[in-house]
Parts: sequence; C-alpha cells; structure tokens
Amino acid sequence: MRRARFRRTRRAGAVTLVSALTLTALAACGTSSSDDGDDGDGNSANANPAAPLDPKTKVTITIDCMPPAAKKAELKEWNEDVKEFNKTYPNVTVQGRSTPGQCLEPPRFTAMLKAKSQPDVFYTYFTDLDQVLDNDGAQDISAYVNDTTVPLLKDIDPDVLGSLKKDGKLYGLPTSNYRMGLLINRSLFERAGLDPDTPPATWEDVRAAAKRIAGLGGGVAGFGEYSAGNTGGWHFTAQMYSLGGEVVDASGTKAAFNDATGKQVAQNLHAMRWEDDAMGKTQLLKWGDLQKQIATDKLGMFLAAPDDVTYMVQQLGAKYENFGMGPIPGGKNTLAGGNNYMIKKGISSDKVKAAIAWLNFKFTTVGKGQYDWERTKADSLPVGLPQPNLWLNDSKAKDDAARQQFATMPVQNFKAFMDNPVPGKAEPPKAQEIYKVLDNVMSGILTNKDADIDKLLSTAETQVNQVLANQ
Repeated sequence: MRRARFRRTRRAGAVTLVSALTLTALAACGTSSSDDGDDGDGNSANANPAAPLDPKTKVTITIDCMPPAAKKAELKEWNEDVKEFNKTYPNVTVQGRSTPGQCLEPPRFTAMLKAKSQPDVFYTYFTDLDQVLDNDGAQDISAYVNDTTVPLLKDIDPDVLGSLKKDGKLYGLPTSNYRMGLLINRSLFERAGLDPDTPPATWEDVRAAAKRIAGLGGGVAGFGEYSAGNTGGWHFTAQMYSLGGEVVDASGTKAAFNDATGKQVAQNLHAMRWEDDAMGKTQLLKWGDLQKQIATDKLGMFLAAPDDVTYMVQQLGAKYENFGMGPIPGGKNTLAGGNNYMIKKGISSDKVKAAIAWLNFKFTTVGKGQYDWERTKADSLPVGLPQPNLWLNDSKAKDDAARQQFATMPVQNFKAFMDNPVPGKAEPPKAQEIYKVLDNVMSGILTNKDADIDKLLSTAETQVNQVLANQ
C-alpha cells in the first residue's frame, strides 16, 4: 500500500513550474506533441521496437513528477540529468511536469486515467497496474525493453519487474522499491540492555524486547502499531506475510486471514497491548504517529520501510545514528512495494523509445542519475539507506560499495536488514478496501481488553469476501 496511500501519502511538494536547459516546466495537461512519421496507431512507420532510439530523432516527451522548486537539490539534479542525457540524445526535449499538491493523489490519478490525460511518462505505484490497464492507459513495452535499451535489465530484481508485468507483458520500468522491516530506536535498546545490532528476529523476541523497553517508564512504548486510516490493515497484512500467511487466497476471490496465522497475529498484539502493557495507551494511530514517537525516544520499534528514517531526519529533526533496522520478524515474507513509471498507450514508437532511454539513464543505471551517490552526498541528500535496492549480481555489489563510500549515515546500523533479505510479497487485490476492513480488527484488538478475536476475524472475513466479490 504504502505510501501508496499514506505516508508517502504522497508526500507533497509546492506547486512549481521551472524551466532549465532543455527542461520545459509544464506540458499542457494531458497532451503530447505529435511526431512526424506516426502511422496513426501510435507507432512510427517501419520502426523496430527492439532498436534503441536514433540520437538524430527529434522528439518531445512529457514526464510526471519532476521535483518542485521547494526541493532545490532534487530539482538541481533533475536538471543536470536532463543536460547529461541530451549529450547522447540532443534532439529529445524532456518536458518535466511538477504536479500541483501531492505527486500522485489517488483521486487525481484516477481522474487522469479516465480522462486519458496522463503525460507520456507517468508515475505510478506497484499496486496501480490493474487500475491503469482497466483504463487502457499503459503501453506494452515488452518489445522495446532489452539488454541494449536497458543494459542492466538482467540485474534488476525480478520481483520488482514482476510488479510491472501482466500476462507476460511489461508495462513500465521501476524507479524505487522497498521491503518492510523492523525499525528500532538504538538508544532505547541500549538503555533497556538490548543489543541494537541484533534486532529481534521472531515475534516472540519482539514481545520480550517490547516489555523490557516499556519497563523504562516515562511513557515509553516498546512496540507500536497502526489501527486507523487503512494503515492498521496494511500492517496486519505485513504481519500475516511475515509468518507465511495470506490475506487473500491464490484465486484472489476469498479472504484467507481467518485462520491459525491470523489468530496468532491478533493474539500476540492483544497480549503485548493488554498483558504486557508494552504498546502504550494511545491507540488508533496512523502513518506519522509512530514516526513522531520513535523520533522523540518514546517508542522502541515498529514495522517500517527504510525511508521512514529520511522522513524523521528531514522533517522531525531526528538523527540518523539513533535508528537501526532488522528484517521483519518471522522472516517468511515481507510486504513489498515501490514506485515506477509507465508509458502512455498510443504514443509514437519514437516517444516510447525516448521515454525508455530517459528512464534507463535516470533510474536504472548504476552510478548515474538517482544512483550517482557522490553527487547525492555533495548535494546534502541522504546516502546509505538500503533502498531503493533494485539490484542483483555485480550491479548490486557496485552500488552497495558506492553507497558505503559516500554514506552520510552509519550504514552498519542497517546491516542486519541488508544481510538477511526476506522475500518480498505484493499487496493483495483491492488492497485499500481490504485494509479499511482490517483496520477494525486492529483497532478492536488494541482498544478493547475484552476483544473477541474470533468474532473480529470472522466479521472481517465476511466483509472482505464482499469486497472481492465486487471486483
């Protein structure tokens, strides 16, 4: 879900229009220039999709989510990358679009798809593919993407690419990804006599550590959880995955959480909350609340993605060195997600090729674009978090070495997370509607000492089955 819907609750930038170099600040909403040679079907006549773009080709592409002026360093890097890209493709004009408000608000995104007003290259989340295809919005780029047009294709995590595929067809390229783990407050661990370099690896370990941290007193909670704004259901799903459970069955048509694993998740949380008094008295929390608690040394640990740390440092005044991360307890699977760009269906082959060339340069080339960690450090942006982490094989080794060389934070704090990767698992279908239902399970457990867990799960199962029946 993620950020998908909360935290990233599409973290917003100011409304800004910027022009730089060949970067044109705003393309007319929902339009893209016509290219010579278009055959009427969105493809240039006699074009070979598998061949890279001819550098002599003159084409303009519009691109979603250019950094706003409020993000000066990020915008500077975007402009630099456009200039560098144009050394190879001097006749490609990149028209970046800074979106009013948040980059990808769900209502705006849905309206854009229905109106066919998305730019040539539009920003999406891993969970958006079905919605995009239902609205016939994305180009199948399978024929365009190969080891020539995207040289490091074989080194991109196949689970990440899989989020952009349906029925064997590829509909976009990734920009970042995350896998949820256990975020800890290192100073509270040390005060409680726990080893911050070895975060709890099982839910039994989490419970024991939470009791010790809560025992510090002063309003400190050992473990925190969400239970409102769909975030509770999101994290219930993550905990199910961690123990090898499912939220929806393999057919995608029935709820699968009302089982022994679902009861284990619910009973463990209920015990930490009411038997151990290790989760704090304030509940009905949503994204942002736990971040504030852990950033102010009032919370020992919670499930999160690594970039929560950046938010807490940049927005809440916390220090990188105060945090660490381990893999999700249980370690069977972890909830995975991320962001990508898709290409608008019906644009010309030359536009598609130009879009792929830009995305490859900016987002899928080790040492360049977003992976130029030396530049990132020089621009006072964070380096050293274990995401985005698209890479496998030699590309991963090279990128990891550069992150450590130019790190602006103690990379060793995330060693347990990096050294013990957990398989990523995508969010369920109809995720937001399911999470809303499962919020009731989480809030019931965490606000009612006498909660009937069997009834909470049974009621939620009935409601989720109704959601899935309406697909």
